[in-house]
Amino acid sequence: MKEFKSINDVLDFAINGEQEAVDFYNQLAENSKTEDMRHVFTSFAQEEMEHKTRLTKIKAEGAYQFEKKEIVDLKIGDYTVSVKPSPGMSYQDALILAMKKEKAAFRLYYELAKRANNDEMKDVFLSLAQEESKHKLRFEIEYDEYVLREN
Repeated sequence: MKEFKSINDVLDFAINGEQEAVDFYNQLAENSKTEDMRHVFTSFAQEEMEHKTRLTKIKAEGAYQFEKKEIVDLKIGDYTVSVKPSPGMSYQDALILAMKKEKAAFRLYYELAKRANNDEMKDVFLSLAQEESKHKLRFEIEYDEYVLREN
């Protein structure tokens, strides 16, 4: 696992992760079959870009506050089979892929928080884990509303 020497190292890592998420959701939007799907994934890409901007601002200003919140986990992603990204994938498969990606990001940040060498670094990782947990919940709700209820 990566070693972080400073908060700036943590923030650079997180900023890169947010850019990867922007690229991921833009790719899903580009490969979407319908305009509705495209809109959902474009909005997620924009949200990830906002996170990247916020992290960049935190890095530039050196000001950071963490407010711990409990995020509900519907665990829908825990009971779905893994899918691979492909052009023209179904909305259901795209949501599954997104849930699993957000869960993996949550686990990464949570593990990094446990290994952090100071409280400030730990709080940054816990905040990032919390954000990923929110994203996963949004995809689970979307999955519940548009996939499970239709079946």
